[in-house]
Amino acid sequence: MITDFDDLCLWTYVIVDDILIKLAPLRRRPGPSPNCSDSELIAMVLIAECKGWDIETQLLSEFSQHRHLFPILPCQSRFNRRRRNLATLINRIRQMLLSDIDAASDNLCIIDSLPIPVMQFHLVPASPNNWSCYGATYGRVESKKQTIFGYKLHLLVTASGVIIDFELAPASETDSAVGYPLLCGHHNKQVIGDKAYINAQIKEQLAQLNRINWITLPRRNQKQQIARQTKRWINKTRQIVETVNGQLTQQFHIQDNHAHSFWGLCTRLYAKLTAHTLSIYLNNLFKKEALLQIKELAFPLP
Repeated sequence: MITDFDDLCLWTYVIVDDILIKLAPLRRRPGPSPNCSDSELIAMVLIAECKGWDIETQLLSEFSQHRHLFPILPCQSRFNRRRRNLATLINRIRQMLLSDIDAASDNLCIIDSLPIPVMQFHLVPASPNNWSCYGATYGRVESKKQTIFGYKLHLLVTASGVIIDFELAPASETDSAVGYPLLCGHHNKQVIGDKAYINAQIKEQLAQLNRINWITLPRRNQKQQIARQTKRWINKTRQIVETVNGQLTQQFHIQDNHAHSFWGLCTRLYAKLTAHTLSIYLNNLFKKEALLQIKELAFPLP
């Protein structure tokens, strides 16, 4: 059980290092190994996201006070460069963690989107980063009654609150247009979406090709309505994704963009989503240990 910051660092490092050993054939590094290993750097990235330290200067300042845990810290520019180079590996760690979480195999899922603004409107014309070249657009966020410039992060979340897949799309893309390719990689699931995901043609294709039952609340002007009890069940189940969105927004600051490039944004998103998965993995791990201890007390071994 994690009781303090040192425990969090130790558990995170051990888990990351064990996974990187398994992924060793996929890792190719020219030249000598760095003084701060990949396992240490990725562990610091994930720990910082869990703590809400999403600014590099704050991250390095906080870890400088824990030299007994991470004795060698790279400079800020080197840290950023290595984190970007390790982005796909960080996402691979997330996928490996998912394979060990039982709840990730739930057949009941919810799909929803989060706005990811990249800058204020008045800064867009003069921006030297040219976000538009990487798909950033103006888009309407109906839930907040506002327009943003950037992207929407579409999440596929199980009924247990585990993010099993995601897609970053331009803010102007409709939810149904992004939801279809996101769900095409999954099979045999019930997926609940809000009214923005209504599309009869896509629903039929997913049912035939992927055996996915895409459930959405009908609009008021539609002839075919659903029972009140079913509507309550859908609304209750959708609260799960609202909870996950709240965690990503409040704890992991996913809507606060500190990146200066599209690849920097992707790197940060990978880190935040992996840190969220790691938190669930650790919670499940300690629950299993607690259950084993209870069983041993109830049924002691001879």
